[in-house]
Amino acid sequence: MRPVILTIMCMVEDNNGRILVENRLKKDWPGLTFPGGHVEDDETCEEACIREIKEETGLEVSDLIEMGHIEWNNEFGDGLRHFSMLYKTKTYKGKLKSSKEGEVFFVDKKDLNKYPFSNDFDKILAIMLK
Repeated sequence: MRPVILTIMCMVEDNNGRILVENRLKKDWPGLTFPGGHVEDDETCEEACIREIKEETGLEVSDLIEMGHIEWNNEFGDGLRHFSMLYKTKTYKGKLKSSKEGEVFFVDKKDLNKYPFSNDFDKILAIMLK
C-alpha cells in the first residue's frame, strides 16, 4: 500500500459572506487555496485544523463543520497518496495576519476568478460550497 500524507483545509466565512483564502507562494502548491496543512502524529484532523489556521492566519477557529475530503493518488509524482479533510466555519476570533505560506485575505466569492487557482482549488471550492 502506498504511504498516505494526511492534511486538512478550512474555509472560513465572515458575516458578509466573504471567504478566507490564501495566495500561496510555495512552488509545490502556488495560487489561491484555503489555509491548511499537515496533520501531526499526535493530533486529530480537527486539532490540526485549529492549529494550522492559527499558524497561517492568526485566527482562532471553532465550530468546525466537516465538508468531506479530496485525495490525490501519486498525482504529484512523489509516490504518495495525499488525503485532505475539508472543514468550514463561520466562527473565529483574532486579528488576520499572513504567514510565510502566503498572503491571506477575505474575498467575495464572485471575485475568486480574478486570482490564479492552486491545483484543484475549483474542486475543493465546490465541496466547500455544498
